[in-house]
Amino acid sequence: MSFKTDAEIAREAAVRPIREIAAKLGISEDKLEPYGHYKAKINPAEAFALPDRKGRLILVTAINPTPAGEGKTTVTIGLADALNHIGKQAVVAMREPSLGPVFGIKGGAAGGGYSQVLPMEDINLHFTGDFHAIGAANNLLAAMLDNHIYQGNALNIDPKRVLWRRAVDMNDRQLRNIISGNGKPTDGVLRPDGFDITVASEVMAVFCLAKDLTDLKNRLGNILIAYAKDGSPVYAKDLNAHGAMAALLKDAIKPNLVQTIGGTPAFVHGGPFANIAHGCNSLIATRSALALGDYAVTEAGFGADLGAEKFIDIKSRKGGLKPDCAVIVATVRALKYNGGVAKDALGTENVAALEKGLPNLLKHIDNLKNAFGLPVVVAINRFQSDSDAELALIEKTCAERGVKIALCEVWAHGGKGGEALARAVIDTCEQGASRCAPLYPDDLPLTEKIRTIAQKLYGAADIALSDEARKTLQDLEKLGYGNLPVCMAKTQYSLSDDPKALGCPQGFTLN
Repeated sequence: MSFKTDAEIAREAAVRPIREIAAKLGISEDKLEPYGHYKAKINPAEAFALPDRKGRLILVTAINPTPAGEGKTTVTIGLADALNHIGKQAVVAMREPSLGPVFGIKGGAAGGGYSQVLPMEDINLHFTGDFHAIGAANNLLAAMLDNHIYQGNALNIDPKRVLWRRAVDMNDRQLRNIISGNGKPTDGVLRPDGFDITVASEVMAVFCLAKDLTDLKNRLGNILIAYAKDGSPVYAKDLNAHGAMAALLKDAIKPNLVQTIGGTPAFVHGGPFANIAHGCNSLIATRSALALGDYAVTEAGFGADLGAEKFIDIKSRKGGLKPDCAVIVATVRALKYNGGVAKDALGTENVAALEKGLPNLLKHIDNLKNAFGLPVVVAINRFQSDSDAELALIEKTCAERGVKIALCEVWAHGGKGGEALARAVIDTCEQGASRCAPLYPDDLPLTEKIRTIAQKLYGAADIALSDEARKTLQDLEKLGYGNLPVCMAKTQYSLSDDPKALGCPQGFTLN
């Protein structure tokens, strides 16, 4: 049996003019800034008065990712389509894809099958130019910093303690660590340097946490970029760089409005990685979706130990959000992979391996329910190879823990294939059981915040800090950062820091 590819389905889909999608949200055509016929930016302050909250917030997350694929983005889009299919007004808020993964092994990030955002090829490529603007703002700061050192270095910056790196939105390992300033004396000061991918940059992270352009400018000014030779901190505002950086981002900060194949309005905006940064689309886009829909469906990157933890501990804490329900996406295939089955054997029924891999799902359920106080629905993204016995085992195991489960076939059937999931989410939200709160208080020392995440969420016995890490944490607290949340960087493939430790490792030391 042959299937159409995602690209074929996207190209054959009937795309509606963006003004029709905006009209569904009550946004008039004169408030749109069109980028062609099928995508547009809106200025939330001009387009509508943003109430604190109108809709219910649904956070879609997943088990730890595997080569078998989980389909979290596909389910996110399909759930929003399904809610609209049964008569609710839903809006989806998602991250923009990075060109690095698009041209690397991961591919696009616009969903799949009949659960995609459109125009798919535009979104996966340059879209509205947001990432280019973010990269330009990042590199403007880098250029100003190096020029300051070259032009006499009035701030007495130590060239070997420059923290700020350049950015390019492409997988280019050759540029990760370089020496810049080679050549003639007029070509700059020789120093260690390097490039990060744009989505891992601090500009991307603060862009997605900003409430408006003024807030973004302040956040950019507060970026720590280097240390002076006497050990004192140097910030972007010390170079007066933040105003120019914000000017480069004045259009990028406006959320992008597109649509799903099912005609659901979609805000696709911002895109920090979740294994390094916080892994969530912009706060502006999420708040816009909440203001305009009965249900705002959003996702956080990778598994719940990374994206969902950061959504609650960082984005929700700083943005005043409180999810009403979490959806954990899993597949039979991925759970069997966690149970030790090789990728090429995942299509064969193996209930024993499934049972061995289920603890990964159960750990994420426990974290969201008990550590964060969030009601949970499990979405099983169904594949043809899933057997009745395998599906029955997952359903029985979840039922024993009081968790609703829904089979999801949105890849093949769009919103219609997610109706059971949509009804489970509505039922869960209407019970009003969310007690969602961050995992730790603001005033907990940074080391204890790390230990709390490692022990309560990952299952670690303890943490081990290198001397360098310990000193860095002490320096950060001296600079007044001790009351901020911690953004954890670790492998996405395991609850631990060992990517090969699948399932639910326990009692390890997190390094």
